Amino acid sequence: MFDWLDGAAAVRDAAGLTRRLRSRPADDPVLDLASNDYLGLTRHPAVTAAAAEAALRWGGGATGSRLVTGTTEQHTALERELAEFCGYQAALVFSSGYTANLAVLTALAGPDTLIVSDAHNHASLIDGCRLARGRVARAAHCDPASVRAALAARAEPRALVVTDSVFSVDGNAAPLAGHLAAARAHGAALVIDDAHGLGVLGPGGAGAGAAAGIAGQPDVVATATLSKSLGSQGGVVLGPERVIRHLVSAARTFIFDTGLAPAAVGAALGALRLLRAEPGRAADALRVARELADRLTDAGLDASAPDGAVVSVRADDPEHAVRWAAACRGEGLAVGCFRPPSVPDGVPRLRLTARADLTAEQVAFAAGVVLKTR
Repeated sequence: MFDWLDGAAAVRDAAGLTRRLRSRPADDPVLDLASNDYLGLTRHPAVTAAAAEAALRWGGGATGSRLVTGTTEQHTALERELAEFCGYQAALVFSSGYTANLAVLTALAGPDTLIVSDAHNHASLIDGCRLARGRVARAAHCDPASVRAALAARAEPRALVVTDSVFSVDGNAAPLAGHLAAARAHGAALVIDDAHGLGVLGPGGAGAGAAAGIAGQPDVVATATLSKSLGSQGGVVLGPERVIRHLVSAARTFIFDTGLAPAAVGAALGALRLLRAEPGRAADALRVARELADRLTDAGLDASAPDGAVVSVRADDPEHAVRWAAACRGEGLAVGCFRPPSVPDGVPRLRLTARADLTAEQVAFAAGVVLKTR
């Protein structure tokens, strides 16, 4: 039955697309620009202390689904504080950003719904579109005119426009105000995956919706992950109260999934409260990203101009990207290595994550290593 797997593995090897797990020690000495720890909060003492305190108080797991025993008082507190911080009426916490995206699309769309999805959207949005069983129109990347055209041609009674806020490959931002205008012109709603915007964009890191001035609108829903800027684990949906009430009763990845573990909830709460107390961290992350991009571009590399905390550098081919990333690690720098199918345009890249806590010396070191090993 599984003999075909050997042939599939050989094809991946030949194309330079085999992926391998790498275990890292707790005291890994390399400078980490491969993670999504945009604000440098994963190991912050206030965050780890909040995680430990929550685990000691509530236990190692949530013990059940959110509708049975998996909702603790701190889950409710996190939802209330996230909604307030990001500017939405209500919030609902999930076990991951992936399950949050699946929930929104499968519970808010169906066979009578057109879903207009940006061509570069994250895999979790693509999977959510497929599971929703509605017709999907693939809009040109960051193009409100393409969105309008797709909506104007629809026969379905309902429609959603779905987009990342900041795209994880190149770090460019979607034209959210333009997308919302297109959606409103045709009676549709806008769904924003703000995984890479929360904590980086908007006043004090309140997110891309706040940055665009559309957070809290009655036809806007946002999702986000707690595993990037907030240095924890889990996901959240933010939006109108009636949307959140509907998800509680209709979203399968909420109803049938065990609640987010107490330690992760505690860490996210600790990080959120720290961000509110130190709002300059968001601006620091953006500043570091732009400095990295400027250094690499000035040296002749094809580096993206970041709207968020992601900087990507194009490689010649998948094998070059793998060798380049390995050479960087050998010089003491961890970087991401993006290859098909993770890159929607098929172009392999190194991806560098800007962190708010990087020093000027660390930024110079990182840029120097990437240049030295190209």
